[in-house]
Amino acid sequence: MDSLIEITDICKVYNPGENEVRALDHVSLNICKGEFVAIIGQSGSGKSTLMNMLGCLDVPTSGIYILNGSDVSDMSDDELSDIRNQEIGFIFQGFNLIAGLNAMENVELPLIYRGVGKKERHRLAEAALTKVGLDHRLDHKPSEMSGGQQQRVAIARAIAQAPPVILADEPTGNLDSASSKEIIQILKELHKEGRTVIIITHDNDIAAQAKRVIRIRDGRIEKDYINEIQE
Repeated sequence: MDSLIEITDICKVYNPGENEVRALDHVSLNICKGEFVAIIGQSGSGKSTLMNMLGCLDVPTSGIYILNGSDVSDMSDDELSDIRNQEIGFIFQGFNLIAGLNAMENVELPLIYRGVGKKERHRLAEAALTKVGLDHRLDHKPSEMSGGQQQRVAIARAIAQAPPVILADEPTGNLDSASSKEIIQILKELHKEGRTVIIITHDNDIAAQAKRVIRIRDGRIEKDYINEIQE
């Protein structure tokens, strides 16, 4: 498979000097197109910092990050914003939906920033919401939906224009067990369609659903293995 993410010897250091904190300590990692990966670690392990690097929300202190052929290691904030917009679909624990917009409008919003025309925007948003089983809730606002439904809107927003990477940060963290299973199943289906899905989690049960598991501890990759999943 073709490489999508190539991280080489990345460090992220806070408070350089005597009291420095190495949130990431010489991390190297390759993720290929079409993989389904869970990055797991406890609070303080460095997994959130790694997620920020992968999502181009932050830049490393040192090291190289190649995303889909582009070196994003030392890009400017504006350049990183463009990369995020084009290359990454984000799914957050807190949904991050706009309260005053309905499901369609929430999904369409990032497409506006990408310069997608109104008719195409509408088509993509409706198709994405249909894919996650919400074609009957297009006009509903977040306050009119359950937590699981809101997260499905967030997934639709992330996948509407088929970005190369789906990056899910604790996507079931605010959901009950039934809704969690629904969300994981949707992510599995996206992977089967050929999407690259990366889940950041502290939950072993969630990580066990991924094909590949990367365990991080004290800013270093402790273990990287293929999961034998029973369908």
